Amino acid sequence: MPMHPSAPEDLQGLVEAFGHTAQAVVDLTFTLAESDFEKPTQCPGWTVKDQVSHVTSIELAMLGRPDRDIEVPPYDHVRSELGATLEKGVELRRKRPGREVVEELQRVLAERMGRLRDPELTEDSVVDTLLGPKPLAQALRLRIFDTWCHEQDIRTALGRIGNLDSPAAAVSVDWVIKSLPQIVVRRAKIEPGKVVMLDLTGPVQVRAGIRVDVGEDGRPIGREMYSGGTDETGPIPAIGKTTNIKMATEPFMRRAAGRQSVDELHYSAFGDDEVARKVLEALAITP
Repeated sequence: MPMHPSAPEDLQGLVEAFGHTAQAVVDLTFTLAESDFEKPTQCPGWTVKDQVSHVTSIELAMLGRPDRDIEVPPYDHVRSELGATLEKGVELRRKRPGREVVEELQRVLAERMGRLRDPELTEDSVVDTLLGPKPLAQALRLRIFDTWCHEQDIRTALGRIGNLDSPAAAVSVDWVIKSLPQIVVRRAKIEPGKVVMLDLTGPVQVRAGIRVDVGEDGRPIGREMYSGGTDETGPIPAIGKTTNIKMATEPFMRRAAGRQSVDELHYSAFGDDEVARKVLEALAITP
């Protein structure tokens, strides 16, 4: 089933999707009391203010003005070199008032959107990112996924759930769906002959599936499947081989962002419960 609402593919659509989720971070936090900025979020070790600090820091770096280098304390939630790098921008702003950090993001976002709307840019324009040079369209999809996940962190902490059917939500879901072959085969290590179907019931709706085959090199390979057939390559393979996981957009993306454990998820599994759990355990793709 095609994704509904569909994720934007053109550069203008991607720019506007990014702008929408980044502006939502500003709108959600601009009028908060300082006590609200200090509320913990599902992102380990980070408060609401820390979420805003992170988005601000990354977008400054995308403008070519990265934060100054500092030493990061040995926090328990910093578990990798990339995590330590991301923590620097948060640590720099920890003693600043939340409203001040939001106002900084507002200024940074205005400049960033101005640059992204440059008519000379194309989907293939190469830009620098923390992960190295990338085509602009790919870099934007990554920034949309990251920013939207942090927007949802803020919304969850404040009890203001929303934007689950936004263009940024669709891009974020699409990002994870495109990672399913790797998730099922390399991370969950589902054996050949098995089929994993995923049904997202909304607000972003999509049906996707991965059949695990053996590639020419003898290694397992995940082949994408979609509805429309009834044989081994369709949505209803031989009985006993297929596991169907059904859930809503929010728990799916909270798990993909590593914010909820499998035991905390609301989902239905039909088929092999062990396969379903392995896939959901492997679903968290954020560092």
